[in-house]
Amino acid sequence: MNHCMFDGIGAMEFVNSWGEVARGLPLSIPPYLDRSILKARDPPKIEFVHKEFADIEDKSSTNTLYEDESMVYRSFCFDPEKLKSLKSKAMEDGVLDSCTTFEVLSAFVWIARTKALKMLPEQETKLLFAVDGRAKFNPPLPKGYFGNGIVLTNSVCQAGELTEKPFSCAVSQIQNAIKMVTDSYMRSAIDYFEVTRRPSLACTLLITTWSRLSFHTTDFGWGEPVLSGPVSLPEKEVILFLSHGFERRNINVLLGLPAPVMKIFHDLMMQI
Repeated sequence: MNHCMFDGIGAMEFVNSWGEVARGLPLSIPPYLDRSILKARDPPKIEFVHKEFADIEDKSSTNTLYEDESMVYRSFCFDPEKLKSLKSKAMEDGVLDSCTTFEVLSAFVWIARTKALKMLPEQETKLLFAVDGRAKFNPPLPKGYFGNGIVLTNSVCQAGELTEKPFSCAVSQIQNAIKMVTDSYMRSAIDYFEVTRRPSLACTLLITTWSRLSFHTTDFGWGEPVLSGPVSLPEKEVILFLSHGFERRNINVLLGLPAPVMKIFHDLMMQI
């Protein structure tokens, strides 16, 4: 799997189509293969500040931790009760009108990882996550678009601000990052990416969520899978949200951290 080819939705549709072919069925979602509809403009027209690609100075020596310590990989299960508790915590001060599971879980994990890495209060930290742009483009992308229909959005703040302010503040930052994604913003990001090619991941957490991808429906002729998910994480900065369990209402948070950091992170996870 390579993001140069497709995003999670494209991958899901491909695997499910593969299953349909294996069972002798017509494709329920034929692929739309013209990727040129999202090509960069010539010349590029960068209309927004794209902090998702910006370098951050590692004042807290987090990279040294990753280099000097052995990595430990773990998963943490958030059942509906824990997720409900996080939403209640986010809403308790009355600042937010509403919040989603993704928003509160992302905020909680971002805060816990920042604390576990013992980032300095003045250290800038960046949260990256993908937003599906298929319906947000104008016009919307055709059904079955086989390529990358996502855009990375971001929130950047100081570690001290993230860890010391009320939980609702972190959730609000994520909500604002989602609202930022419009057709003009995405096309500006495409042009920016054409110039820079790769986002910087220094002092960054990149959350990718598979909880809405229906790999669990894939059937090659011998029934649906018991479990679906990647066998490894692509980068040390990446955390994966993967749904599982009865009616897929639980979310597993998969990540890797340096061994001493993972111990602190584990303790913070148990505080819900």
